[in-house]
Amino acid sequence: MLAGLGAVALAGLGGLATDLGPWYAALRQPAWKPPDLWFGPAWTLIFTLAAWSAVLGWQAAAPGAPRRRWLLALGLNAALNLGWSLLFFTLKRPDWALAEVALLALSVAGLIRAAPTWRAGVLLAPYLAWVLYASSINAGVVWLNR
Repeated sequence: MLAGLGAVALAGLGGLATDLGPWYAALRQPAWKPPDLWFGPAWTLIFTLAAWSAVLGWQAAAPGAPRRRWLLALGLNAALNLGWSLLFFTLKRPDWALAEVALLALSVAGLIRAAPTWRAGVLLAPYLAWVLYASSINAGVVWLNR
């Protein structure tokens, strides 16, 4: 239940930080960027799978330090995820967001590697794939708008 609420809260905060106003509309976008309407369903699926992974990891991790480490890693990842939206959309700094998204990708890869169960790790694979794809879009935005 808490994992689901956390996923909803993170999605909500990310949505608040995402301003598709005139600045964003004026950006030149790479040809491989999907329509903006695709991002909501993609992130909904990713956050659903991540919440499921969080629950499975919580259930499988030994009480005490292993559970705390899992929760800390999830919290750090959530902060990095939100941080990207703040850098890109709120501060209007795609260049800074590009540097930060590398940390986000490493964080997701670290979660997959450190997941307490194989299934908890596999559930995060679409998240990593999407972050890497989004990184290429971010890099394209930086390049096209330099």
